[in-house]
Amino acid sequence: MTVQPSPDNAPVRGSAPGQGDTKAEAARLRELFEPTVQSHRLFLEDVSVNIAGSHRTVHVVVDLPENESGGVGLDVIAEISKELSADLDRDPNQDSRPYDLEVSSPGVSRPLTEPRHWHRARGRMVKVNVLQGENVTGRLIDVDDEAVTVRPEVAVKKGMKPKQGDPVRIPYGKIRRGNVEVEFTHMDEVIPHEEMVAAASTREKEEEA
Repeated sequence: MTVQPSPDNAPVRGSAPGQGDTKAEAARLRELFEPTVQSHRLFLEDVSVNIAGSHRTVHVVVDLPENESGGVGLDVIAEISKELSADLDRDPNQDSRPYDLEVSSPGVSRPLTEPRHWHRARGRMVKVNVLQGENVTGRLIDVDDEAVTVRPEVAVKKGMKPKQGDPVRIPYGKIRRGNVEVEFTHMDEVIPHEEMVAAASTREKEEEA
């Protein structure tokens, strides 16, 4: 989901950053954009700046809070794009080069690198590559501050319904890489909400013990 407003009449202010300054420029723009994104109850996932000659591309990634499911709607993306474009036009450090502003939400191909990413993926099929031991592919049923819990799918003969193994708790420190697996069945149809609630309840009891 991408919206690309491209104002060509940006006011001439400040000096144009070079290629080596793109990270600093992205960090500065992140501070500029944060209040606007938060006003929509969204999380500012990333800001990046690419420069090609006299042209800039500012890419902004926004996401829902970690405790919400679903995705960011196109209408919300369009509204935020307009507001961030206005923020850029009012930016006192804006330079004279035209820009493309790309606002999007994370796709399913985004690596799961932070706890909030795992929270957002609860209920989905994930593949977890571990540092030592066998990799795990299965349903993500619980996430806490220290680990993720996955119910593995056990390989069966072709044409047979996959079997589910016992839940496996994997600490973040043992995860080499994590990704959401693309599937076409709605997750409410393959994992009961009660199972995720039960997993969270069991974890809370273990923490209290």
